[in-house]
Amino acid sequence: MQPGSTTGTDTWGTNLADFFEIMPNSLWLEDYSALFELFAQWRAEGVTDLRKWLQDDITRVAACSACIKVLRVNQKTLDLLKAGSHDELATRLGEVLRDDMLEAHIEELEQLWLGNERFESKSVNYTLDGERLDVLIKAVVLPDHEKRWDRVLVSLDDITELEQAHAKVAQQERYATGIFEYAPVSLWVEDFSKIKSLLDEVRHQGITDFRTFTDVHPEFVERCVAEIRVIDVNRYTLEMFKAKSKEELLSNLPDVFREEMLPHFREQLIDLWEGRLFLQREVLNHGLDGTPLNIHLQFSVFAGYEKTWGKVLLALTDITARKKAEAYLEYLGKHDVLTKLKNRAFYVDELTRLERKGPFPVTVIMIDLNNLKEVNDIHGHGAGDDLLRRTGEVLQQATGKNCSAMRIGGDEFAILMPGATDDTRDLLLANLVKVTELNNQFYTGPALQMAVGWATCQKGERIEEAIREADRQMYDNKRQFYEQNA
Repeated sequence: MQPGSTTGTDTWGTNLADFFEIMPNSLWLEDYSALFELFAQWRAEGVTDLRKWLQDDITRVAACSACIKVLRVNQKTLDLLKAGSHDELATRLGEVLRDDMLEAHIEELEQLWLGNERFESKSVNYTLDGERLDVLIKAVVLPDHEKRWDRVLVSLDDITELEQAHAKVAQQERYATGIFEYAPVSLWVEDFSKIKSLLDEVRHQGITDFRTFTDVHPEFVERCVAEIRVIDVNRYTLEMFKAKSKEELLSNLPDVFREEMLPHFREQLIDLWEGRLFLQREVLNHGLDGTPLNIHLQFSVFAGYEKTWGKVLLALTDITARKKAEAYLEYLGKHDVLTKLKNRAFYVDELTRLERKGPFPVTVIMIDLNNLKEVNDIHGHGAGDDLLRRTGEVLQQATGKNCSAMRIGGDEFAILMPGATDDTRDLLLANLVKVTELNNQFYTGPALQMAVGWATCQKGERIEEAIREADRQMYDNKRQFYEQNA
């Protein structure tokens, strides 16, 4: 658009001009008469499909924009676009109308081409300081100006927050769909509404002991199984149950839910009867190839469906995967993930065990990294994490089977050597120096520097005292390092 000069009184009376100025939304008075003439010329040249005409040569869109003159804007427009005055806005209008507004502008032009004297579209504008604005544009050719389009009133509503909210909702929906579809666990969305109706019918008959009822009427459990309606499953489910497609799986559900699962499903029904809408248990299913699948099932009713059970989520994990997960969690309980060494929890437990059972003497080696803070400050925490990982590598290589290396704090490490002789201790300390040097030769990053202290606890002594002495030596060693490198 090319700005024009602000008109005087024009066809506006004083009161109407004041009204225009104080409107709470952005208003633009524009002159489209040159665009009207350009459209007339194109029609005379035989143009019938404006959108195709514009898309074939995008410079034609710019020609249309050049025909539009801005006559006047109100104060709300200046505030919205961060303009100090109408003149500033007029001279910098190209910064406002740019980039991703092209498609919306074609939409506006097409509406006018088709004879609509009102049009509406969503577009993008930019403030003079570069902030992106999503806007809703509404325009109308003013009465008595329909034959020339020389007075068009345009309003802009800032819908940035609304568009961002819509985008966030859409993103969350895509995220939820992605999690469901690609989750590394079997997920089923099912409709249990008919099962709830069956349970309600039994309750209305005066039944209070549902377990006894199902003992007497085992066919009721089978009937409930038959009323399960599967709405959707994810990709991992197809893999787990050896199905080529969702259609194949859903059309062969009797092969998946066999008689062996009835006792488990009965317990699930009892939980539901007692009002538990989230439950976990182990069940037995089968793959389509006949393979038995011992499964850990988690069942939950979707929020908003508590009264109907019209949508429930089942997460199925085979026992092997669960046991692997449990083993990994047990590992995490005793190990530091970054360094792969034992963690502080193991350290505390091991001190308690050694205090009670030995064997003595117990040698304690305390280690702290030098210059870690400087490495983090200069090279970033990624480099600091690399040093910590390398420390884990060194301690794993330097220690033997009868001692334990642990990360007990941020950059604090400990080695416990139960039953170690002086020679064994000295050999480990020498090996620690040697392996550290080799590690520094192998890596090109910041050098690994350790402050080390040690002490030995004899039988009848407190290990805590040895830890204090080892800490004292370690801090003396650290102090010497910084004094030498000052």
